[in-house]
Amino acid sequence: MTDNKMFCFQCQETAKGTGCTIKGVCGKEASTAKWQDLLLSVVRGIGTIAHQFNQAELEYNRTQVADYLTDALFSTITNANFDDQAILNKVDVGIALKKQLLHLAQQHNILLPDYQEVRWGGEKADFDAEGQRESILRNENADLRSLKELTVLGLKGMAAYYEHAARLGETNDKIIAFMCKALNTITNPDADMQTLLNITLETGKYGVDVMALLDQANTEAYGNPELTHVNIGVGQRPGILISGHDLKDIEDLLIQTEGTGIDVYTHGEMLPAHYYPQLKKYKHLVGNYGNAWWKQKEEFTSFHGPIVFTTNCIVPPSPSAEYKDRVFTTNSTGYPGWKHIEMGADGHKDFSEVIALAQKCEAPKEIEIGEIVGGFAHAQVFALADQIVEAVKTGAIRKFVVMSGCDGRMKNRNYYKEFAKALPKDVVILTSGCAKYKYNKLHLGDINGIPRVLDAGQCNDSYSWVVVALKLKEIFGVNDINDLPIFFNIAWYEQKAVIVLLALLHLGIKNIHLGPTLPAFVSEGVLKVLVDTFGIAGNATVEEDLKNYILKCD
Repeated sequence: MTDNKMFCFQCQETAKGTGCTIKGVCGKEASTAKWQDLLLSVVRGIGTIAHQFNQAELEYNRTQVADYLTDALFSTITNANFDDQAILNKVDVGIALKKQLLHLAQQHNILLPDYQEVRWGGEKADFDAEGQRESILRNENADLRSLKELTVLGLKGMAAYYEHAARLGETNDKIIAFMCKALNTITNPDADMQTLLNITLETGKYGVDVMALLDQANTEAYGNPELTHVNIGVGQRPGILISGHDLKDIEDLLIQTEGTGIDVYTHGEMLPAHYYPQLKKYKHLVGNYGNAWWKQKEEFTSFHGPIVFTTNCIVPPSPSAEYKDRVFTTNSTGYPGWKHIEMGADGHKDFSEVIALAQKCEAPKEIEIGEIVGGFAHAQVFALADQIVEAVKTGAIRKFVVMSGCDGRMKNRNYYKEFAKALPKDVVILTSGCAKYKYNKLHLGDINGIPRVLDAGQCNDSYSWVVVALKLKEIFGVNDINDLPIFFNIAWYEQKAVIVLLALLHLGIKNIHLGPTLPAFVSEGVLKVLVDTFGIAGNATVEEDLKNYILKCD
């Protein structure tokens, strides 16, 4: 008999702040959670075998392994893939790959660890039992489980960023080798606390590397983001709404829609596509429609045209949703009944079906008017460096607050809107990710021509604030990055925020505030280590945090 129980605590909205056990708050069914657990066990097995090959310096198909690990890990990110069959198909592919690797190990007399994930043969009759056996709760010790999950969630974020970079031709064998090492470590049932803590912190080091890789891929392909005014109104022509994070996909769509009478609108985390010179040159990229991911049910209804998900975040539609027959998915995303667009042999996607549907649809309904300003990645900030430094030296800018991360539907996230509104007029917000939707339309003004909200782009563009902070450290001649007038007040929701957090910890940034709630996957013992070592804290009230971290004398 199939057990309908599940356990998932990887996102900020997890039930009761402890874990979803019947159905995910995100909409994930118990069956989906089980097949994702099964998929992750296959990932751990393949990563462990590949790590042993790396240690033995044995040649194998590294590209095949890299592509599989990144796709499989990415597909288990919150709100990415709700399609049980798609996930099971990935399990099948992984089992076939593992069998190839096991055969290679036998041929070369490579002794592999006797872990369940390595030795399991992949028999379909065992899928159900294996999926349940390989759940998060397979690790009984809360602190060991916490460190293993903190690492694997960081790897999920790392996989997402790596996949985007690889789609643009930028790869790095060392990053994949580390992912295999980390998977090998967390698969080991005997790994102790210190070993797991070390691998968790090392995940942050490679988090910096993978964000740098993606930054390089994006800027080489599309140029450095530049200050841009983005329209949030609508035109009179039919439109296609593209969501997610994959810039290669929006480029393919823009090329294929040119001259078709179709306008393209960004949604959610795709907003920063407008900041890149090689994408903004397309005149039919006319604006950004709507807000962060969690408002998509009403906004997709009013948009009228087809929607393309290139990555998370999908909110399952209601059964009566008018728009559900005009949504398409790509890459690691999926939803039952939605058309999935595969990548062609040439590395591109064919959006002709989406375009044909759009031509039959009405123009979008206007839901707001005006514009928002963004494009402040590190190159654009450096272009303003003299102004910024002068403003700091003269006291015109008192402090910077990094408010990067994720948005979400919980009411306690209004903290970030109220915090932004309450900041003194001499404080600048540095943002990236969809967290910005809480305050990027508030018209908070500027300081000597410098906007008070500087948006670097997507969640991975948090890397820009690392680069900027290191540059300011050099300019002001301080010994420690923590001596700069920068306060990190980070909102998190899913696993890409986890890899960003681990990256910041690797860089030695302390006293980060993380909210709106602390992660359920961080046990009391692990939290104590993070608090004692890095000063991580949760949010208090807006008034208390302003008093303690912005208004106090430094």
